[in-house]
Amino acid sequence: MSTHQTIQRPHRAINFAEKLQLINDQWQPRVVAEMNDYQFKLVRIEGDFVWHEHADTDETFIVLDGQLRIDMRDGSVLLSAGEMFVVPKGTEHKPYAEREVKLLLIEPRGVKNTGEENNERTAANDVWI
Repeated sequence: MSTHQTIQRPHRAINFAEKLQLINDQWQPRVVAEMNDYQFKLVRIEGDFVWHEHADTDETFIVLDGQLRIDMRDGSVLLSAGEMFVVPKGTEHKPYAEREVKLLLIEPRGVKNTGEENNERTAANDVWI
């Protein structure tokens, strides 16, 4: 007889709109799910972020609402709701939103949102909603 016990979790969809209503502050990503070592994070942003890079990982931005510009040293990309962009690892970038944008970020667990920098925009990791 096995003593291993399986933890039963309810099967339930993650509703982005409901989760986003729980986020009151900007530039503070909240984890809504994990897959292997990757986290799916919702965040509200507005204004300018800081230049930063992630030396060891790509970072995926999926715009759920609004319009996001991601500046890179050699150009920029403009994303609207329903669009995504993958910033390659080692690419210095800076997100900007003229008006509030709601995003889904996909990146490995433990990645600091400001790369190697620590500043007023650095958010705590592994904060779940």
